[in-house]
Amino acid sequence: MTRQARVLVMANQKGGVAKTTSTLSLAAALHEKGQRVLVVDLDPQSNLSMSQGIDVEGLQDGMYDVLVKALPISDIIQVREIDIAPAGIELAGAELALSSMIGRERALQRALEPVRSRYDYIIMDTPPSLGLLTINAFVAAQGVIVPVQCEYLSLRGLAQLTQTLEQVREHLNPDVDIFGILPTMYDGRTMHCREAVDVLIDSFGDVVFRTRIGKTVRFAEAPVQGKSILAYDGSGQAARWYRQLGREVLERDGVWTDDLERMRRPVRDVRPQSGPSLRLAS
Repeated sequence: MTRQARVLVMANQKGGVAKTTSTLSLAAALHEKGQRVLVVDLDPQSNLSMSQGIDVEGLQDGMYDVLVKALPISDIIQVREIDIAPAGIELAGAELALSSMIGRERALQRALEPVRSRYDYIIMDTPPSLGLLTINAFVAAQGVIVPVQCEYLSLRGLAQLTQTLEQVREHLNPDVDIFGILPTMYDGRTMHCREAVDVLIDSFGDVVFRTRIGKTVRFAEAPVQGKSILAYDGSGQAARWYRQLGREVLERDGVWTDDLERMRRPVRDVRPQSGPSLRLAS
């Protein structure tokens, strides 16, 4: 039986947590390991698409057309550094257009199904909200990666996200769960940052990735060149962070092997695993 893609969504209703950077960088790291990867831009800000050099204002067809007009997603996929289903500025109107449609929460799930056999991973970038676009992503996904800035105010929003995810699991998609929590903007020199990570680990245990994503100006420079951080500065510290994250993702999916590292080729016939049900401690 042909393996179906593992569908992951990068989500956090708080902006400025390196969500788009992490979507593209993780995808690039997995691609570098021989995985077939598609990234899907579900954020009306279209930063993921722009970071791959796509003219979002001149985009003829994008995720709006897929979700609202049922255009096959294969018709909009562009082959860049990584395959991408881009978003144009019209995606801002998608939630309103979807709100009156029957089965509106499953529009993305239906769209992805025909291409899942073509990829090993599909990773979706979402807007900084828990609206209908993000709900669509949760319904279509098997796992949610939550990038969290290492500060206490960012941790508070996790409770709302986990509650929303529990509702989706109860009513729409029983298979979705938190795949991992990714500490971002980490500065180990500050006690506040270290304590914030300790709180995450106390609440979520080993669901928190071992990888810590720090700060570097390289993250701002790479999108200007239309590249991921791995393509822009492959030998730098930031690229090493995301390579480590990619390895963790493959380990959690049970597809990391010495052969994968040596031969850099896709691994087949690996079934996705469901993560534990989680709630942030109050």
